[in-house]
Amino acid sequence: MQYISTRGQAPNLTFPDVLLTGLARDGGLYVPDAWPQLSAEDLRAIRELSYPEAAARILAPFMDGIGEDELLAMTRDAYAVFADPGVVPLRQLSDGHWLMELFHGPTLAFKDVAMQLLGRLFDRELARRQQRVTIVGATSGDTGSAAIEACRDRDAIDIFILFPQGRVSEVQRRQMTTVLSDNVHNIAIEGTFDDCQALVKGAFNDLAFRDEIAMSAVNSINWARVVAQVVYYITTAVALGAPDKRVSFAVPTGNFGCVFAGYVAAKMGLPVDKLIVATNRNDILHRFFQTGAYRKDQVVATQSPSMDIQVASNFERLLFDLAGRDGAVVRGQMQALADQDGFEVAPDALAQAHELFLSHRVDEATTTATMGEVYRETGIALDPHSAVGLRAARDLLPEGPVITLSTAHPAKFPDAVEKACGQHPALPEHMADIYEREERYAVLPNDLATLQGHIRGLRRD
Repeated sequence: MQYISTRGQAPNLTFPDVLLTGLARDGGLYVPDAWPQLSAEDLRAIRELSYPEAAARILAPFMDGIGEDELLAMTRDAYAVFADPGVVPLRQLSDGHWLMELFHGPTLAFKDVAMQLLGRLFDRELARRQQRVTIVGATSGDTGSAAIEACRDRDAIDIFILFPQGRVSEVQRRQMTTVLSDNVHNIAIEGTFDDCQALVKGAFNDLAFRDEIAMSAVNSINWARVVAQVVYYITTAVALGAPDKRVSFAVPTGNFGCVFAGYVAAKMGLPVDKLIVATNRNDILHRFFQTGAYRKDQVVATQSPSMDIQVASNFERLLFDLAGRDGAVVRGQMQALADQDGFEVAPDALAQAHELFLSHRVDEATTTATMGEVYRETGIALDPHSAVGLRAARDLLPEGPVITLSTAHPAKFPDAVEKACGQHPALPEHMADIYEREERYAVLPNDLATLQGHIRGLRRD
């Protein structure tokens, strides 16, 4: 399989190169040149497989150069660390609504599902090439801790994670900053997540610096991150009767990576009815699906900080398909976003998006009310991101069938959960002492040259 850039001016790559490259050298994102297909018989066969077996089978067409047995060994190893044997279990809330619990990994968030596999893919490829990389990533809350957990203590990797100072929960911050491994470096940026993300892209687009430090990515700009998430859409849909029944998904999203994985599953042949894009007050994606205009606004801090984003990196991958895979169109849109803070797509592109996508905006009061409502109804405590998704599902598809992605353990957001439910969620035993652990991180201004100097001073040769 060949991978192509959404901006059309970078060389085509194979999967191992895409894994280590992250962002394309023209500033675009890599996608497959064609979508692999799963037949109805293929989907039915997945019902009989364990999650690691299903992952190996679904991912194999995307990962040229990795043998089937080797890939299965990696998926088994990656998902052995999850607390639930089903990895991503379903819990039924009502006749038409289910929760997909994605928080049973080591850092209690959905990012673990991809990141645990990504760390093993990096290890394999770096050992094969006898190379080192410097990973630079931005997090709005959960990616950072999942990436650090996957990459800590690895000899061939130095990892630098940027997070917005004061804009992640205390648990999220401490999950990152209490990891004191020599190869782990946390940086609080004086700004928003969008600022952190722009710094990472700026570092990638400085090609001399990028080559100097052998820079790579763990954000969902890295295709391997997105494709690993495709698996849980397929396994949960077949558990509810696909391909013989159509299923919808409600996805709380900020950076569009998780919901884009659902789009990939649909393009591969999974009979998805609708993908609901659920946003908080930072609603650039909802506004796009309502109007066809993608325009930046101010980032507002909320109780669902992982969604406090105005520039959704992975949205570029959808724009590429909506533009008929014309990189020149995407280049123009991204230039307009940079120069004029936004752009509009053609009416036929918006109509094409509406064939699969719905969207919804959930405010703070409604998020809190939904958390309390679900707790009283079921005894299940939702984190605020999952509550945004469930509210969208109930409002837009009240009869279902719809699966809401529950993206984080409620204990990661104890203040919000206690306010809504009257109960303080307990951390799992392996994190019970997190408030007593030593922290280590730097605070830097929102300045690319300062960041680059900091990385140069700390990375290992």
